[in-house]
Amino acid sequence: MRAIWAVFKKELKTYFTSPIAYTLFVVFLFLGGYFFFSLTAAFNMQSMHYTQYNAPMNVLNMDEMIVKPLFYNLNIILLLMMPLLTMRIYAEEKKSGCMELLLTSPITSWQLVAGKFLSALFLYMLLLVITLAYPLILFLYGNPDLGKIAGAYLGMLLVGASYIAAGTMASSLTENQIVAAATSFGLLLTFWIIGWAGHFVEGNASHALNYISLVEHFAEFVEGVVDTKHLVYYFSFIGFNLFLTNQFLELK
Repeated sequence: MRAIWAVFKKELKTYFTSPIAYTLFVVFLFLGGYFFFSLTAAFNMQSMHYTQYNAPMNVLNMDEMIVKPLFYNLNIILLLMMPLLTMRIYAEEKKSGCMELLLTSPITSWQLVAGKFLSALFLYMLLLVITLAYPLILFLYGNPDLGKIAGAYLGMLLVGASYIAAGTMASSLTENQIVAAATSFGLLLTFWIIGWAGHFVEGNASHALNYISLVEHFAEFVEGVVDTKHLVYYFSFIGFNLFLTNQFLELK
């Protein structure tokens, strides 16, 4: 644990002594705030329209009109930004020659993988904590479903951890950060859209394609449904990518 903690602190310090963390926070929160403002403004305009014409207000659902689209949009932003966060994790150290020093130090490759993964995950969790301002505003002026919001945040945590695990694996393959980012984005996008192919086939093939899709599992979390099959999928996805990362480092 001491070795993992040392790697964790070193990586976290690197994030905050460079523009990486600050740029990630600013861009993500700006885009997230824009989507939140747009969705709430549209909801308010719809509410005023219904009030003006004495239409039944019970057809307006804050969860369907704000919460669900907000978290889907945040997920898309993560898909674009997580490869930029993880591209330097191993690629930069390979290019600078520091990787040889790390691999010959009294630390196992698994400890190195765990420390780097946990530091990126901790940074991402800080980002999620800041976004709690969005549901807090909704609770001040409305009555959203707490269960759906809690489920959506759990889904965001698992999806983000999956993106980070895949990104670290891609970074361990090369010393070029651009190549690492492109590989990570291509891999994640494939797991995002592969479920679409399930609509064109039938039977077990359709179920299999839907099951390996990252977004298909996230959909039920936004509905407030926490199923063990989704937890197993995300933990398996994370574990498998970290296993591959360790194997690539062992080969090195």
